[in-house]
Amino acid sequence: MAFFLSKFLPLFIYPLGLSVCLLSVALILSWKRKHIRLSRYLLLSALVIIYISSNRYFSDGLVRSLESRNIPVVELPTADAIVVLGGGIKSQTPPRPWIEVGEAGDRLIYGAKLYREKKAPWLILSGGRVTWRVERGKGSESADMAVLAEVMGVPRSAILQDPTSYNTKENAENIREILRQNKLSRILLVTSALHMPRALGIFQKLGLDVIPVPTDFLVVDSDSEWNLAEFSLRILPDSGALTNTTNAIKEYIGMILAGL
Repeated sequence: MAFFLSKFLPLFIYPLGLSVCLLSVALILSWKRKHIRLSRYLLLSALVIIYISSNRYFSDGLVRSLESRNIPVVELPTADAIVVLGGGIKSQTPPRPWIEVGEAGDRLIYGAKLYREKKAPWLILSGGRVTWRVERGKGSESADMAVLAEVMGVPRSAILQDPTSYNTKENAENIREILRQNKLSRILLVTSALHMPRALGIFQKLGLDVIPVPTDFLVVDSDSEWNLAEFSLRILPDSGALTNTTNAIKEYIGMILAGL
């Protein structure tokens, strides 16, 4: 129940959920013909929140404030293990013909690449699967990640799994135990650039020796010149920008709750 509430309650403070709440209250007030001025303010607030949150310029700036924190400036050193956090793998649930890779699947691809470059002798895959979601009964995400890693050339003998963690804190706690059991220390931590500040902070709070290796960047540098067409499109509401804004807010909330 606690895990469900941790996912459910924040929905009402994310831009879309908050806007729906404001619009609902405004509708009720208007329907009862009470506090008309307040209902107008609530309506205007909802529209402003949705517009700003779905604006590419605002979204990119918020995302960049997180993604730019841990960009490697020198060649990555070797370590005892490469840790890849889950969150980008979709189970073989019909009509999917096989395991599929989502947006954050770059994590696993990059982790396998680092292994093949001999950056570490072990690849540790971390991620359980929530039982009340559609993937129910399909096993852990780490198991699916292991299957894909083998396809990408990582031998099964070099893969360790954490199949029971449901959030970043549990990722870190379980990884710490796996490292202890296998007498490993220094790790290359692979996760999405947006998620890296929170993940790195949580791992370090547990005393782990971590080298951040971000991937799955949502915002990249552009060398294109300013033009009216691009500007016009970027100031219009965009569902992708709204999603990125929401995910960035989620990370900031998670960092606050984790005391980072």
